[in-house]
Amino acid sequence: MGQPRQSAIRLNLELRARIIQAIRAFFIDREYLEVETPIRIPAPAPETHINAVIADDWFLQTSPELCMKQLLAAGFTRIFQICKCFRHKERGTKHLPELTMLEWYRTGHDYNDLMNECEDLICAVARLINGNEKISYRGREINLATPWTRMSVTAAFHRYASMEMEKALEKDCFDEVVATEIEPNLGSTTPLFLYDYPAPCGALARLKPRNDLLAERFELYIAGIELCNGFSELTDPTEQKARFEKEQLLRKSFGHPVYPMPQKFLKALKDMPDAGGNALGVDRLVMLFCDATEIDGVVTFTPEEL
Repeated sequence: MGQPRQSAIRLNLELRARIIQAIRAFFIDREYLEVETPIRIPAPAPETHINAVIADDWFLQTSPELCMKQLLAAGFTRIFQICKCFRHKERGTKHLPELTMLEWYRTGHDYNDLMNECEDLICAVARLINGNEKISYRGREINLATPWTRMSVTAAFHRYASMEMEKALEKDCFDEVVATEIEPNLGSTTPLFLYDYPAPCGALARLKPRNDLLAERFELYIAGIELCNGFSELTDPTEQKARFEKEQLLRKSFGHPVYPMPQKFLKALKDMPDAGGNALGVDRLVMLFCDATEIDGVVTFTPEEL
């Protein structure tokens, strides 16, 4: 009988612990408050293609976003959290139904500020782990020295996709085209921020002031791996409710469960100041630093082992 899988990946698990410690130290040094919010909630954000896990008559969080924004509305200005999130039946080489998420919010900041802070965070982790601002992943060296590349979604479709962005939205294959045709080309030697998503793809993001067809949203890619999703936060409760209602209709059309409207979040939103927020997949970040091809190589237990 061979050694347990956990023994074989012990070095990865030790590196994972150091990375999480480095993340925590980064935010504490910047005077962020570490918070804990409930994992089991009465209503998740109704996003079309993200399905929550039912827990009794409530749901396991797909993200701590709604609760953390309520803290911003209550007067907190810099908060972060490292927590478990749950996505129904998400499983693959880069996906787990139970994942570890880093999420942080800062008032008075927008998505440009969050991109800058994301650069600072990952560079700080790399310096602590590797002693420099470089990582090696699948035989290629990734230079983390800033500034990182920034490319609009529109430009990415022009350069890499087989159809225009508008056509992909019309055919409801936007996510598929991004995943199969665009993502593999992103961040191969330098990290890349993909930004300014079409408005329908930013249900909780503020629209651009001079172009309401686009949302102030970004995602980060390193070596073709999507690491985070951030945006300038929408703070208008009326507009947010209308967007949620649209998402509920889309969920219904796809045969997905329709979640209750998160009324307490919407009520608090009127008191929320302008802010930027970002959600980063810790498991995927650890994959990069461990040079792991599958997410199974950086977690203590996979669902199949339980």
